[in-house]
Amino acid sequence: MIFDAIKELVEYGISTGLTPEEERIYTTNLLLECLGLDDYEESTGTSERELADILSEMCDYAYENGVIEDNGITSRDLFDTKLMNCLMPRPKQVIDTFNALFAEDSRKATDYFYKLSQDSNYIRRDRIRKDMKWTAPTPYGELDITINLSKPEKDPKAIAAAGKAKASSYPKCQLCMENEGYAGRMNHPARENHRIIPITVLGKKWGFQYSPYVYYNEHCIVFNGEHTPMKIDHDAFCKLFDFVRQFPHYCLGSNADLPIVGGSILSHDHFQGGNYEFPMTRAEYESKFTVSGFEDVETGIVNWPLSVIRIRHENAERLIALADHILDAWRGYTDEEAFIFAETDGEPHNTITPICRMRDGKFELDLTLRNNITTEECPLGVYHPHDELHHIKKENIGLIEVMGLAILPARLKTEMADLKVAIIEGRDLRADEVLAKHADWVEEFLPEYPEFSNENGDAIIEKEIGKVFQRVLEDAGVFKTDEEGRKFFGRFVESL
Repeated sequence: MIFDAIKELVEYGISTGLTPEEERIYTTNLLLECLGLDDYEESTGTSERELADILSEMCDYAYENGVIEDNGITSRDLFDTKLMNCLMPRPKQVIDTFNALFAEDSRKATDYFYKLSQDSNYIRRDRIRKDMKWTAPTPYGELDITINLSKPEKDPKAIAAAGKAKASSYPKCQLCMENEGYAGRMNHPARENHRIIPITVLGKKWGFQYSPYVYYNEHCIVFNGEHTPMKIDHDAFCKLFDFVRQFPHYCLGSNADLPIVGGSILSHDHFQGGNYEFPMTRAEYESKFTVSGFEDVETGIVNWPLSVIRIRHENAERLIALADHILDAWRGYTDEEAFIFAETDGEPHNTITPICRMRDGKFELDLTLRNNITTEECPLGVYHPHDELHHIKKENIGLIEVMGLAILPARLKTEMADLKVAIIEGRDLRADEVLAKHADWVEEFLPEYPEFSNENGDAIIEKEIGKVFQRVLEDAGVFKTDEEGRKFFGRFVESL
């Protein structure tokens, strides 16, 4: 009965701290209005259902009674976000609580805000739990592999409706401040239950929030209060360190600022970080060197499939100065023998993916050298996953993958399950329209596993996916990890 669901949702709000007990009646009335009801009978029963189940029942009711016209996942997400907003504290309340806790300890403040972002269903716990996660051993240490199932794929009706929707430039993108409280539309997610913490970065207003898809623990996004493009420069390094000073338990990094090697939203200046130890963080120095004028800074090449220079010092200003020097050198660096070109036909190719953290009382900055040159043979990028790996990973290698966390497409969950069965049954993979793209890969690894079975098949496929991701990262490295590649890397280091 819908009245039971309303009571359960109000109880959920009170028990999680989203809704004060004093607002029980007020919140109930808001929910009645959302559902098109003008009467209410409070039930006497109790229930401990999951939030997702309560909201699902209320969405069913809304569709069956004409409150929402479409029953697709996009329409349901828009509506259940509207319901959750009835429980939410106003932005100023959230900001005041965060700031009071921050005055005590920055970790207390982020703990509070992360919990609120989940309790509000902005981060949908029920979907995050469906993500598949495992680790894969490699010569560079263990890599983290995930198949992301928390980001819903749009249903055909939603795609059609989005195509017919009136064009809108508000908010300008999904990272703009104007998303807070926005009801959403068929081509833009609802954010009524979303809250943003204003912070100051390098003297300017920025926003602090969590990713709704949390690819890792406390996956945060720190973004410019103005809709301005990303740029890797001196100020970018300063911003990274300014944030880490304020939140020393978080790492923070930036996507590169060029297409192919950059992130999906280059139009809005932002960083990503969180309370998570990435595989790259655990990687050790492969070799150390010194840069003239910076002998006091610990500097070296990291044992990593991409080309990474790590610098460490107690003084952030020293690291910023050295990072500026390395970036300037790399922006203009050309080595034709290594197929590194600073520019072609006036188009720049060299940039950096930086990652900043505090570790053992010192600041640490990883500078990943990137290059986005393309050729006729590699139209998606020379330093991009090669064609033979696209059956697993075709998308650009951004900040999160650079640090050793694979975010693989949801299609792989079904494909890998079907692939295991097909291998066991000895079927011709090339005759299967969906699995044919995996045929060459299977023929390559299967001879190593003569005892492939239902019991060990999943583990074997996961292990081999890990090897593919290792090769993906190696493809993205501008200087390869073999003897010749390290000679080329050494040549760049000598130029500093």
